[in-house]
Amino acid sequence: MSTNPLLKGTLQTIILKLLEDNAEMYGYEITQKVKEVTAGEIMLTEGALYPALHKLEADGFLETFTQVVDNRVRKYYRLTEEGGKEVTSKLSEAQSFIEQLQALLNLKPAVK
Repeated sequence: MSTNPLLKGTLQTIILKLLEDNAEMYGYEITQKVKEVTAGEIMLTEGALYPALHKLEADGFLETFTQVVDNRVRKYYRLTEEGGKEVTSKLSEAQSFIEQLQALLNLKPAVK
């Protein structure tokens, strides 16, 4: 994972949002999507990703299925109905926290 300690607290939110946007993904695909979207600024390691995926699955937010691709078994993750609700909750929490952080640090939102 990126050396940025701020990422640790948002990893579950990132995973849930990616799965909401992409329906189903396998682990390596998630790491590559994060790398692509952040232009390589955030790199997820297996050591960070898989414990987060397993926790989300244990909490009932993800379900898994396997598929054979090129003679290899690939484990896919997708949101459960409960997981879909959790995405909305996590995104709302993240947005609120970012707004509070901007106010505390007197940061202006980036203009693109």
